[in-house]
This record gives sequence, structure tokens and C-alpha cells, in this order.
Amino acid sequence: MSASISPPMIHENRPSRWAKWQREISVAAAYLLLLLALAVLRPEFYHLQFREIWISAAPMLIVSVGMTLVILAREIDISVGSQFSVCGTLAGTLAAAGCSLPITILLTLLAGAMMGAGNGVLIAVAGLPSIVVTLATMVILRGAILWSTQGAPVHVPFQWLGLSQSSGQWFVVLAALLVFAVFAVALQWLPGGRAIYAVGSDSEAARLAGIRPKRVVFWVFVLMGTLTALAALLNTACFELVYPNTGEGLELQTIAAVVIGGTAISGGRGQLLGTLIGVALLATIGPALLFFHAHSQWAKAIQGLIILLAVASDAFSREGQSA
Repeated sequence: MSASISPPMIHENRPSRWAKWQREISVAAAYLLLLLALAVLRPEFYHLQFREIWISAAPMLIVSVGMTLVILAREIDISVGSQFSVCGTLAGTLAAAGCSLPITILLTLLAGAMMGAGNGVLIAVAGLPSIVVTLATMVILRGAILWSTQGAPVHVPFQWLGLSQSSGQWFVVLAALLVFAVFAVALQWLPGGRAIYAVGSDSEAARLAGIRPKRVVFWVFVLMGTLTALAALLNTACFELVYPNTGEGLELQTIAAVVIGGTAISGGRGQLLGTLIGVALLATIGPALLFFHAHSQWAKAIQGLIILLAVASDAFSREGQSA
């Protein structure tokens, strides 16, 4: 059905190759400049921090993959931080209660899918704005998890497949890269991926072409919840304690990573490769600021500035193309 939709039908005015990858190339260049500055001015950064950056960025990459799908469909999800906290706490609680690893994984992924489905029903079926729905669910879930745990951390008694802590952390990184690779291929080559682009570009045109926009939006949010649960699972496996506020601020980080990577906030345009570069850049900025003796809170300010600049860049780009 949607397999008949080809990229030329989704994007009538195809940009040149340079224009298509301009944002990704620019962000990659900025990331390389940052790494070069650290190598020259703070070479100890690579001995003390670089490995930990990629380990801590792995869950964020998985959530950012889901956020890319959501934004490509011209929606937004600011409840992912609360979902992350709920799923991480649930995984730790199940493990502490003696549940086997397969059962813990299954129930945690199911919980994430259900939270995503709840958002999807309200947005795709009821027609409510995604910003309002996910803001509400963010507050509800955050309040619920703090009430149920009383703010106390949960002890996690299991390890992945009997691996040591160091090996388990690298397993998390490899798992995140595998998720990224699977969705990068699916987004470009499978009918479902092209349907997301079509709905984000013009939902009415997609409907006339045989795609069901409401169904696409619903499943995008289900995937968002499932990927968030997977990220929380992998993050839980890296630590002995899981705190109920672990996912606080994750929504800002993932949205920033996606938009700086070139995904248009207006939907229908973007690549997962750009998201990967955006995650790498944002994951490095915070620790780099510490090595340059700047306050860590500047990282959040920079993330907000990045979102503003990326949205402004998209607006100017659209105006230039329409002129």
C-alpha cells in the first residue's frame, strides 16, 4: 500500500547532495573541532572521560532514535524522561523481587509500549496536540513514580548475561548502535519508514496516496515508548542503584540531539545519521565544560540555545526554498 510511495513523491523539490547533508556535515565539523580543542588544551580528557561519555550516551541514543521518528511525523514527545524513570524503576523493582531476566525485559518493554500507546491514542485518535498530551503524561508519570518510591533509589541485583560491569557497559553501547543501525535501514528502505516521511511532509497527501496517517502516528508513539523502555533497561543494567529522577531532562537532550542533527521540527525531513552526530556532540559538551572549568549548568543552557538555533535555521531554510 504505502510501498508505492517513493522519495520523489514525498519531496517534490529534491535538494542537492550538499544541501541534503549540509546540517550533518556542519554538526560533524563542530564535533571534530571540539575534540581537537580538547586534544590540544585538555588531553587528559581522553584518558579520564571519553570512554564514560559513550557509555552514558548509549541510552540517550536509543531514545533519540525514537524521538527522530516522532519529529519526522511532525509530532513531539516531552514525556520520555518520565517514561524512562518509570521503566528503569520498574526493571529494578522486578529484578529485586526475583523475576527472571527475560520476564523483567518483557514486562518493562510492555510497560513502555503501553505508555507510548496511551499517548498515541490521545494524539492520533482523539486528535489532541502532542505537546499538550505529552506534557500532561510527563507530569502524571513523574508524580506517580516519586509517590510510589518516596524518592528512594531501587537496588538492582542483576547483571546482563553474567558479564562483568565493564563488559556489560560496552554491551550497552553495542546494543544502542545495533538499534540505531536497524532503524536507520528501516527508515530509508522499508515502506513504514517512507510512510513516516510522507505523513510528516503532508498528512493529507499521504492519506490520498493510501497511507493512514493516524495509524502511522499511533505506532510511532508506541515505538517511542518501547525504545524508551529499552534504553531504561540498558541504563539500569549499568548501575547498582536506580533513582526515580534518572530520566529528568532527557526530553531536552533528545530533542536537542535530533534537531541539531538536521531533523526538521516541522516534520518530513531528516536522517538518523544526523541524530547520531547530535547525540555525540551533546554527550561531549557537558564533560568538556567541566574540563574547561565551566559550570555544569551551562550544558543545559547550551542545549536550549542549540534547539533555538536549529529551529531558526529550519525556518530560514524553508523561507529560502520558497522564495
